[in-house]
Amino acid sequence: MNPAEDVSALLVRASAGDRQCEARLFEVVYGELRRIAAAQLRKERPDHTLQGSALVNEAYLRLFGRRPATFVNRAHFFSIAASTMRRILIDHARARHAEKRQSPLGHAASDGQLLVDHDADRLLAVDAALRRLAEWDARQAKVVELRFFGGLTVEETADALGISSKTVKRDWSLARAWLHTQIEGPVHVVG
Repeated sequence: MNPAEDVSALLVRASAGDRQCEARLFEVVYGELRRIAAAQLRKERPDHTLQGSALVNEAYLRLFGRRPATFVNRAHFFSIAASTMRRILIDHARARHAEKRQSPLGHAASDGQLLVDHDADRLLAVDAALRRLAEWDARQAKVVELRFFGGLTVEETADALGISSKTVKRDWSLARAWLHTQIEGPVHVVG
């Protein structure tokens, strides 16, 4: 059995409630989940309080907590895992943002705190823009989520979404340009 088939078979059995398969699945996918978490955390500030292993564990608990989710295949699982990690990071940023608003020191904190506030604000701005993109073009938003937050390659993204690599590249390019204008504002050419 090749690794992709092994993961798919374990997913089916774990989704059906087989706790032994769930434990084995965690062992099999842990390295890939760590890679996805590392890709997401590279985009965060260097002193982020959420570590890669904590992000992986929290995502796995959300995926298999009370009722295990149903996954179609390996690509679908990693797609959902990347989305779950994104939501965890957004929740974490919102909590940090709320702490900042409640802090009596506010913006008078150290330079490091200003950087942390800026990073949380930026992540929330990216999330808001990505939600707007999803209303306009859900597939492009999913491509961004998988590539940017999930760290998936073009080919992995194509496999997860059931589309061609060429379509992923086109969507990725268009979505990045659109998101840039939403976050940074329109580019004005003088000349």
